[in-house]
Amino acid sequence: MLRLKVTGMTCGHCAQAVTRAVEALPQVERALVDIKTGEVSIDGDPDEAAVRGAIEEEGYQVVGPAASA
Repeated sequence: MLRLKVTGMTCGHCAQAVTRAVEALPQVERALVDIKTGEVSIDGDPDEAAVRGAIEEEGYQVVGPAASA
């Protein structure tokens, strides 16, 4: 699982946009967005650079890996 910290997500529309963009990538099984924590969790074996690019194309900034649970 890939977990990233993302800034700029403030609403359900933001979460949907990021989810759709990430889930459209190869090797992504599922993307879960937590607006409250600003974390995106991706199941599967995606290319991290492609995931970061897809999120940033939607207008959000990937600031690093998410904190460990």
